[in-house]
Amino acid sequence: MSGRNFTKISTNIHLSDPEEDEVNKAKKGTPDYDRLHKIRPMYDEIRQNCMAHFQPGQNIAVDERMVASRARIGIRQYMKDKPVKWGFKLFVLADSSCGYTWDFFVYRGKGHIGSGRGLSYDVVMELVSSPVLGTGYKLFVDNFYTSPMLFRDLLADKKIWACGTIREQRVGFPKHRAGTLNSRDPRGTIRWIREGPLVFVQWKDTRVVQMCSSIHKAHSGDTVQRRVKTDGRWRLETFPIPPAVQDYNQNMGGVDLSDALIGYYTILHKTRRWYRTFFYHFVDIGIVNAFILHKEIARSRGERPMSQKAFRENLVLQLQEAGHGEIIRPPQPPPAPTTPAVLHMPSYFGADGTQARRHCVLCKQKTPLFCSTCEVALCLVPTRNCYTQWHIQKEI
Repeated sequence: MSGRNFTKISTNIHLSDPEEDEVNKAKKGTPDYDRLHKIRPMYDEIRQNCMAHFQPGQNIAVDERMVASRARIGIRQYMKDKPVKWGFKLFVLADSSCGYTWDFFVYRGKGHIGSGRGLSYDVVMELVSSPVLGTGYKLFVDNFYTSPMLFRDLLADKKIWACGTIREQRVGFPKHRAGTLNSRDPRGTIRWIREGPLVFVQWKDTRVVQMCSSIHKAHSGDTVQRRVKTDGRWRLETFPIPPAVQDYNQNMGGVDLSDALIGYYTILHKTRRWYRTFFYHFVDIGIVNAFILHKEIARSRGERPMSQKAFRENLVLQLQEAGHGEIIRPPQPPPAPTTPAVLHMPSYFGADGTQARRHCVLCKQKTPLFCSTCEVALCLVPTRNCYTQWHIQKEI
């Protein structure tokens, strides 16, 4: 379509009823005011569909996601450690193995959830809905969410195990116990303390890594290889590694995997209306989740899944068929005209290969052969095979 037509369609995109928006706007300043009313219908529907069409594997992860936006409204956030610094913050629960976005919600700023136990606690408890998700899962989170109170409540109330890195400042972290690691301890050193169902592990790599887990043992004999410089040369050395660190590295990247799949072919672009930013991102979530479902179904059948680009192209054609009743495919180039076959045969310049020789047109070596159709000297030496190369270059 033309750019002008696309602009007309874009200016008329609304995710809610304008009359209901005016009613909600009149409630501004009261507890009944909904800051996300403009995206509420599609927001609720996409969340329900994400949960209805897929059941995550045992390993799941919770993390933040930033959706780039320049709209200056109150729910826009800043995160210095993310590739997208300014934008809308989403808290996402994703499958660790395939990156499927199973549930998410938009952070609306201070006062969004107020249980009194901290934002990180409330985020995980809201996303890990055991009546819908079920029990028996293993949750992986980073140090923003990890706390002993959260892990104990997840295990006691929802029958969900958890593992994650932890900060020393967290309430309940045993930082004053004797025998903790410091920067002078050798690489591969492990220290641990168990308190009921939780194990606190310290492991020395290039720096001290601190873990809290209700899943793992403190030590299981696993090892990892690291490049170490000794006597001016780099060598691979083997060091012990706690199972909590190993599983965390393998399963924490579920949300990042989903972000990467969305980022390859995102439809998001600049817009003046903040709710259109969410519209584009919801479409991205739906397409990527559908692509992940396609891969899972294809693998279960022993088939080779399509690439994401091919999947999106097929999706566009199917949507076009749903809208018009038939697929309007782009015009195909006319077939190349057929030409009568030309017989190319090598021949001697004389009666045999000993009477006459000429210089090969490619390698300049003397040869007794030439092409009877092209009438050029060409050699058939296996190391050069100029006869074949000549005809390939001429596209015969």
